[in-house]
Amino acid sequence: MGYKVKLNQFEGPFDLLVYLIENAEMSIYDIKISEITRQYLEYMDEMKKLEVPVAAEFMVLAAALIEIKSKMLLPRVSPDEDGVVSEDPRSELVEKLLEYKQFKAMAEMLQQREEAGLRILEKPQEDLAEYTGEADEYLTLDLKQFVAAFEQFLHKKKKVEEIRKHHVRTEKQRVTAEARMADISQFFRMEPDKTADFRELIQHRDDKYDVALTFSSVLELMKEHYLWAEQSYLYGEITIGATDLMKGEANDK
Repeated sequence: MGYKVKLNQFEGPFDLLVYLIENAEMSIYDIKISEITRQYLEYMDEMKKLEVPVAAEFMVLAAALIEIKSKMLLPRVSPDEDGVVSEDPRSELVEKLLEYKQFKAMAEMLQQREEAGLRILEKPQEDLAEYTGEADEYLTLDLKQFVAAFEQFLHKKKKVEEIRKHHVRTEKQRVTAEARMADISQFFRMEPDKTADFRELIQHRDDKYDVALTFSSVLELMKEHYLWAEQSYLYGEITIGATDLMKGEANDK
């Protein structure tokens, strides 16, 4: 029976064993121990040939499979006078596999819920006490007071819109930072010997978030030794250029 196993995709010995059983289209309640043991041992031999360290837990399960295989070769005991039949040597293994699949399914469910939670954006709490009161309350205002109240309403509405615009999820900010670092790297890879003023790297200079994002992206690239920067005096212009590491990668491409 042919099979394919991709190295480093299994989290543990039971993960590998479940994969082999499902790939062979076997019932977990009727495992062909001889075939599964052979495939499991071949996988471990492949790991050793590739000089991949084999964890002790893989070795323990291999020994357990060999023991079960040896027990399966022995003749089954016929029912005795009390009607008792010898226990299937695979029973304990089947129980552990079922328990493993149950916990794995629960872990995947919790991970899905966590990912769904990251996509939820909560609106900041606002003080609405000014707008609460008795229903159908009528206000006696002259034209000047009415205009002032309307202007106040427009000001608050604009403030709420600005909060919504700048309230970004942490996950989205992380992706945006990675994209900005990629843009800055591409800028210098096109002309590795060119130096640039920091303001040249900002896409939206009127956006404080964009300025801060660009600045943090430059710092991260400096930390990774792709960029250097210098400032002649306090609050002066910041000059940025590519390091030899960045130039080397640009020339390789």
